[in-house]
Amino acid sequence: MRRRDFLTAASAGVAAAGAGFSPHVFARSRTIRLELVTSWPAALDNLYGTAEFFARRISEATDGEIRCRTYPASAQVGAMEVLDAVASGAFPCGHTAPYYYIGRSPAHGFFTALPFGLSLHEQNAWIHHGGGQELWDELNREEGLVAFPGGNTGAQTGGWFNREIREPSDLRGLRMRFPGHGGRVMARSGVTIQQLPGGEVYSAMNRGLLDAAEWVGPHDDMILGMHRVARYLYLPSWAEPSAMLGFYFNADFWKKLPQSLRVIIASVCVEADARMAASYNVSNPVALEKLVQEHGVEVRHFPKAVLETFQQAAEAVHEQDMKADRRYARIYRDWSAFRDRIRSWTGRTSHAYESFLYGDYPARL
Repeated sequence: MRRRDFLTAASAGVAAAGAGFSPHVFARSRTIRLELVTSWPAALDNLYGTAEFFARRISEATDGEIRCRTYPASAQVGAMEVLDAVASGAFPCGHTAPYYYIGRSPAHGFFTALPFGLSLHEQNAWIHHGGGQELWDELNREEGLVAFPGGNTGAQTGGWFNREIREPSDLRGLRMRFPGHGGRVMARSGVTIQQLPGGEVYSAMNRGLLDAAEWVGPHDDMILGMHRVARYLYLPSWAEPSAMLGFYFNADFWKKLPQSLRVIIASVCVEADARMAASYNVSNPVALEKLVQEHGVEVRHFPKAVLETFQQAAEAVHEQDMKADRRYARIYRDWSAFRDRIRSWTGRTSHAYESFLYGDYPARL
């Protein structure tokens, strides 16, 4: 279903939830039926599974007052069209990655990941106590949306390649799937970027339409079969040291919910957010071991010169967006000040500790 069909779909696809838009219906505590569109293939148990967990938990928390049905990518709307569908009112809620929508405003990228950006714990700190949620609220208010963190993949990987990357020149001419600002950085580094939903990446690699692709990490990538179409898995993910997702709600729908239900929904979002991050930290090490030992995947690390090339390109992307988008510039000033402040702490604590564990102690502070 494409954007022109969204409003038509609203009358059918959200009929029950649409009736619930009346505050009088909500006040009578009739069952509110939500339809939740997502950007994920149903096979991905952490991504789509988080949407399913949300739906199940909402029903449990409200004693069945809210019933939620989830849809995988393309069942109702395309993977990259979830925000449009919710903002238009065609569907009351969705689960997606904010950085899929940097075409609307580059500021959406702050609420998933920026290259050389925040770790999982740093992102959570910024969102919950560093002013990030308030800045996200301002951005979403302009588009008729309300959103909460809806999961985090934690540290991702650098991508799958069918060519070794020994120096920056090896990037030139590669055709690669890479979303968000990381894709723009790759483009500045000589890579031809193609934006594809996760469910289409394997097919494009298998048909030779892509030379490389970035998705999430070992667990999800193995489900998609990336190890069957690429030889090298590169680390680390300079583009997504963590990746926050979002549960989005149509603002008109949200305003008409009783306050008690809003609190429950927001609380379930928090629970789903923490649950996803923990799940990836359990599943990724197991999957990486299997990829290497059972499937012969060769794990590589980007050379320092390549990472430095990415870092220089990332700074150029920031400068471009700050000149072109005043909201991006304002959020970047807040975000970067928070980043520098929190790293003055984490550099001396968690980084120093990990440097000892992994053999590079004392850490450079």
